Amino acid sequence: MCAETQAGLAVWCLQFTPRVALMEDAVVMEVEASLRLFRGLPALKARLSDEAPDLGAVGIGWASSATAALVLARCGVLDLGGRLLQAVLDPLPLQTLSAGAEHAEPLSRAGINTLGELRALPRGGIGRRFGAALLTMLDQAYGLRPEAHAWVALPEDFHARIELPSREDHAPALLMGTRPLLMRLCGWLAARHAGATGVTLHWVHDSMRAKDAGEGGSLTVRTAEPIRELEHFCRLMAEHLAKTQLLAPVGELRLEAVGVQSLVEDSGSLLPDVVRTGETLYLTLERIAARLGPERVLQPVLADDHRPEWMTRWRTCGDGRTPSRRKGRQAAVRAPAVPEPAFLLDPPLRLAVREHRPHYQGPLTLLVGPDRVEGGWWDRIPDTQAHRQVTRDYWIAVNENAGVLAVYQERLTGAGNETEDKDAVQAWYLHGMYA
Repeated sequence: MCAETQAGLAVWCLQFTPRVALMEDAVVMEVEASLRLFRGLPALKARLSDEAPDLGAVGIGWASSATAALVLARCGVLDLGGRLLQAVLDPLPLQTLSAGAEHAEPLSRAGINTLGELRALPRGGIGRRFGAALLTMLDQAYGLRPEAHAWVALPEDFHARIELPSREDHAPALLMGTRPLLMRLCGWLAARHAGATGVTLHWVHDSMRAKDAGEGGSLTVRTAEPIRELEHFCRLMAEHLAKTQLLAPVGELRLEAVGVQSLVEDSGSLLPDVVRTGETLYLTLERIAARLGPERVLQPVLADDHRPEWMTRWRTCGDGRTPSRRKGRQAAVRAPAVPEPAFLLDPPLRLAVREHRPHYQGPLTLLVGPDRVEGGWWDRIPDTQAHRQVTRDYWIAVNENAGVLAVYQERLTGAGNETEDKDAVQAWYLHGMYA
């Protein structure tokens, strides 16, 4: 295992326990105190066996000491299988112990080929002939001597790199190399109890590229809210890579986290969890935006503005900003005295007035109102001196043909409205309909 792969695997392991260390060509971790967090030892074993090989692990071993676990991993023995540690280690080859591999040849000539046979020799003679390091490591493997480790510190920022096994000419094929990087990212985020609102993938072109291809390219994928779910990151990345054209073959990938934020963990429940099927709304919107383009998928956001036309702002989905309801700002939006209609007309429809009553498919009966809305002097129309000031009295009106409507009457101000139609002063307008 190369040093870069070993360091990446160690960062990923930090999501399970803070006690992670580098030991020779392996990564060791102490998980006894964390087993309950991951639903017990069998569940944790299954997860590591399933995911760790994707990050470069070629063997996994479980034992009561780090040295013994390393020996088991080198021999392809997963765990003790209910047997005593001594019974499992004794028949294993001497070369599985690093200190023993250094002296394997002279020991083999003496007929010593297993750890059990080495332990049977007089300790004084072993120490004088081969040094105290061999005895120390042997005792640590059998749990007879304590071990000391330098624990890996969690990096403050996330940057990961991988060299592809072969040059890739098509962007969708980069997902295979991107997935291990995303796995490292999700492990790093879990260790920080955080999520990310996006990731940036950089790729480096092969040295034999064309001169006009450049050194490489990059792609940023954003989410509507902080997440750390691997499969969601992979789906979004696949959608974006499917629309990307590479200018030259790619041989190296780098990944960076964007918008790292603290994430509220889901708490456990005494009662069985409700079965959840399908995706949440924001996950579905992000996938649609990745296929159609973010400018084609809009989401409404409430604004602190009492003019109905500007009470809602539209922004692109997945622009990296968390919806305002998650930041507690929507509570500050003014609750209207008159309920807001479900649908607004753009522009409002001017109504006929007969005998001082507005008509729309017949005379309207005014039920609730007036709700006075006045403002907008600060809202200038671009490239003009006019502004969007409104001076209105809103009513809820009804008749048997049109149903329940939102209408308003322009108040007499003499100036300041967008329209220059003086006959519109004090006119009645249909602005919305109630569902």
